[in-house]
Amino acid sequence: MNAPKRFPGFPTRTGFTPIPNPFFSAVLPEIQDLSELRVTLHIFWALYRKKGYPRFMTYGELRGDQALMSSFSAEEELRHGLERGVGRGTLLCLKMDRDGEPEELYFLNTELSRRAIVQIENGEIRLGGMARIEPAATEERRNIFTLYEENIGLLTPLIAEDLKEAERLYPASWIEDAFREAIRLNKRNWRYISRILERWASRGKDYGTTRESPEKDISPKEYIQKYRHLTRK
Repeated sequence: MNAPKRFPGFPTRTGFTPIPNPFFSAVLPEIQDLSELRVTLHIFWALYRKKGYPRFMTYGELRGDQALMSSFSAEEELRHGLERGVGRGTLLCLKMDRDGEPEELYFLNTELSRRAIVQIENGEIRLGGMARIEPAATEERRNIFTLYEENIGLLTPLIAEDLKEAERLYPASWIEDAFREAIRLNKRNWRYISRILERWASRGKDYGTTRESPEKDISPKEYIQKYRHLTRK
């Protein structure tokens, strides 16, 4: 086996790339796939150097990056790493159309990115030369109000406001999955579902929805302040 090429060391004057602390505590320990780790760290680095809003990497940009691609033996490894990152919830993917050709945009899963995706989908942000690919009619998602009424019960004005906020903050696929997870565990209430979404947003989508209760780490004071409106008569 050939010895690895020795790195000469970091220079005194060099830049740094900030990475959120939850990546090290909640995401990194779960990553077993090297291609996922490589592409995730590369996107952290590349997005930090981007300017403006919103910040994302296209699949074409990633595929054309020689430094990144030199770490893979084939393009399929790049695709695999991206799919793993999206599946874990570290990355978000938005499919667009660029002059008749599909284009995939990859975002870090932050509140700012989630808001940007909603704005792009609603037409509030226009990306030059790209248009949103509308899902086929057979794949149309039920909105959050329909999910609530079908699986929990009658909407109240206060709950409706909470649902609107959740729909603004989280991808539609997350909302459906959170309802599905709560139903599977026979926890048919919005409080439980919202805690699932909050946990996914802070620690990654694969974190702890079945291994522990989403409400386990909330203090009594936080509980009263956050859910006081649900207990009012």
